[in-house]
Amino acid sequence: MPVCVRHTDRPTGLACTRCGRPACPECLRPASVGQHCVDCVRADQRSMPKVREVSGAVAARKATPFVTYALIALNVVVYAVTSVQARSLMGNEVESALFVDWVMFPPAVAGGEWFRVIGSGFLHYGLIHLLLNMLALYIVGRDIEIVLGRARYLAVYLISLLGGSAAVMLLAQENLTAGASGAVYGLFGAITVILVRLRQNPNSMLILIGINVFISFSLPGISLWGHLGGLAAGTLATLGVLFLPEWVRARSPQQARLVGVIALGVVAVAALVVIGVAAASLR
Repeated sequence: MPVCVRHTDRPTGLACTRCGRPACPECLRPASVGQHCVDCVRADQRSMPKVREVSGAVAARKATPFVTYALIALNVVVYAVTSVQARSLMGNEVESALFVDWVMFPPAVAGGEWFRVIGSGFLHYGLIHLLLNMLALYIVGRDIEIVLGRARYLAVYLISLLGGSAAVMLLAQENLTAGASGAVYGLFGAITVILVRLRQNPNSMLILIGINVFISFSLPGISLWGHLGGLAAGTLATLGVLFLPEWVRARSPQQARLVGVIALGVVAVAALVVIGVAAASLR
């Protein structure tokens, strides 16, 4: 009697109806016609086209938003360092060397301290500022990461930071600016674009953005230009990923991804050019 191809110590009278190899009951799975061995089932699964999101990212049933969690953790760690240095949980910006070194101050950037452009996005003025930004990042970041994919999502986040810094460099040159708000506003714009792309009603996000912009206009001490710059950069970057491939009639998923990457690069370079021009005007 034939033996199972996977368990040679088991005689069997059964066989896979696809490949014809003998297999024991443990190694067979029900199929629409007959029964298939586990090797044929796995081969079918590998050959099936992957389900993708509208951005081209591979869809996953239980995708864990690792990038969102990592960004939150990084912001919390930086806040903890500044709090320890300042010996104060709430007044962490006072007497913290890291805060002084990273806070966004356009004349310092013009002097060559370009790391402030990104580093300032991980600083926060007090615990409430941190909690509000991290809550917003947690709420919207997870869904955006699943739709765009981790790499594109991280790119949109960092480009939003750049956009906020570029606006501050150009229009708020005497201010000290810190916080992830510019990136969060960029994510607000990103999720609005995603809703439009999925043909869902974006009114709730538009109202939320409008309320936050009104608050930025009304309350002193809030970086209005940082918020608006981040919103513009995040919105443009996501438009480039989700809509530009269709507008230029990309013929394949590979071409669509390439167009999206180029769009992200263009927005990032534009923000850097603005920062460079503003820095040159301050020298």
